[in-house]
Amino acid sequence: MSSSSTSPAPANSPVLSHRQILFIIFGLMAGMFLSALDQTIVGTSMRTIADDLDGMSLQAWVTTAYLITSTVSTPIYGKLSDIFGRRPLFLIAITIFLIGSLLAGMSGSMYELAIFRAIQGLGAGGLMALPLTIMGDMLAPRERAKYQGYFLAVFGVSSVIGPLVGGLFAGSPEILFITGWRWVFLINLPIGVIALAIVLKFLHIPHTKRAVRIDWWGAATVILAVVPLLLVAEQGRIWGWGSIGSLVCYAIGAVGIVLFIVAEKLMGDDALIPLKLFKNSTFRVATILGVLVGFGMFGAMMTVPLFLQLVEGATPTESGLLMLPMILGLMISSIVSGQIIARTGRYKAFPIIGTFLMMCGFFYFTFASIDKPVWWMMFGMLFVGLGLGQLMQTLTIASQNSVEARDIGVATSASTFFRQIGGTLGTAVIFSVLYTRIPDTIAAAFKDNVLLENMKKALADPAVLADKANSGILDLLKTVQSGSGSAGDALDGDTSFLVGANHNLTAPFLTGFSNATVSVFWVSFAVVTVAFILSFFLKAPPLRAKSALQERSDQLADESRLASIENDAVTDGSDFAIAAQHAADLTGSPVSPDTASNQVIRPDDK
Repeated sequence: MSSSSTSPAPANSPVLSHRQILFIIFGLMAGMFLSALDQTIVGTSMRTIADDLDGMSLQAWVTTAYLITSTVSTPIYGKLSDIFGRRPLFLIAITIFLIGSLLAGMSGSMYELAIFRAIQGLGAGGLMALPLTIMGDMLAPRERAKYQGYFLAVFGVSSVIGPLVGGLFAGSPEILFITGWRWVFLINLPIGVIALAIVLKFLHIPHTKRAVRIDWWGAATVILAVVPLLLVAEQGRIWGWGSIGSLVCYAIGAVGIVLFIVAEKLMGDDALIPLKLFKNSTFRVATILGVLVGFGMFGAMMTVPLFLQLVEGATPTESGLLMLPMILGLMISSIVSGQIIARTGRYKAFPIIGTFLMMCGFFYFTFASIDKPVWWMMFGMLFVGLGLGQLMQTLTIASQNSVEARDIGVATSASTFFRQIGGTLGTAVIFSVLYTRIPDTIAAAFKDNVLLENMKKALADPAVLADKANSGILDLLKTVQSGSGSAGDALDGDTSFLVGANHNLTAPFLTGFSNATVSVFWVSFAVVTVAFILSFFLKAPPLRAKSALQERSDQLADESRLASIENDAVTDGSDFAIAAQHAADLTGSPVSPDTASNQVIRPDDK
């Protein structure tokens, strides 16, 4: 199947005014805000949702369904937007996301919620990739750096207010006669309608249709490759990494990767993710860096809030607020680096500095312990945020700048796709390491003489034994002493027994968890160190001075002039061509038009 032939160059100018750009950016930011907010607002309310729908054991599938569809659909949106235009695909993404949100808000069971979250994910894949692609169309790479700070600001704001709003909705029995947690999904509707209105009104980007083949096999094989691997990444710790289900997923994923590479090689330039992109060293290194940075970013954003909640005693809402240093660092470094890139056109230093700061942040976290105050952790978050802010937009710009204008959509979506894969792998590896280490570290903490002595003193205090806040941990300790349970498994499920309990009783558990978290920070530090070394190999050619729209417009104008010249040449040389054919018929051998021209009687020869 192919689209219609190349259309004439658009009449409207490819150069947009600052006012036009800002209005379009507002629409793009609203769309991205939907997706970014959804990732944080649902997390803090999932436990309430699972309790209400009587499906605590199924809540992981709700997250997995969304993750799989959003990740798989990302490169598909990028390729389709290159073929059919950004505007219709972005409108489709918003619409699908809103339909999924409405259905999720009406869920009657966890099975329904998982299906509807999968529909949401189909829209979210476009909401994350297409705004950055549209920015690549509108703005030259140097100018793009200034505006992309707005998008990171959206990401930062959603990271802060998401847990707050999620906690507010989940904690409210009813809002406007509707169960409170359902507003976690329904709140997307008014925001989405505003985004749709802005996009319909202001997003009018010229698009030139071109004859292409749609890569159906690429879409099918990327699903075959990615879905089993994402599934085992999310469920492997529960199934067991060496279980039959995990081994089947590994095998199917490996076959899918091979088939995907074969399909993309056969499709050439029309591939879902053209393999020619990876021949460019800048794109190749930027993509690998994106995977490693995604690993580190999600590692920090998943582990640090958990540390704050368990070790520091923060509520989910409070832990969201305590992440502010990371968000502020991200926004500050993004804005500053964007301005410098816009003025100088150089970006080589930022991946190096960014990965170095992330290294410093994770190395700092390896000294975390139960006795460290909250502000101590916040200082490390600032380092990680300052590093991330220099990496996220710079790697996207490097990828976009390394490809032709026609491939910006697929390059941007591929970059986002591999970063999501890195984040998923990071989350899977980090939680696997964390929960593998917890039994050992808690067991070691229970052998610490100081901790044991303090616990014995607390157990000998009648006031401690009478305090209802300690009932949960006292029951657990009795179970452990009787031999029917293990203290090492205590943090693998319900951790509510820690809330409000005596510090001397909880200290061994919190010390064990803190030490296990340090192991995770060492893993993140190692991964980011590899990224730091790799960043020196990132080639940084000068940023182009024209936007993709301008480049396409100039290319169409050149093609139009060339076609006009060729038409004139054919018209002027038609007699010579006829003479050449006549001479060939007479002699039985081809005669060049130049030779035949000597046989043509010209007006000047009469």
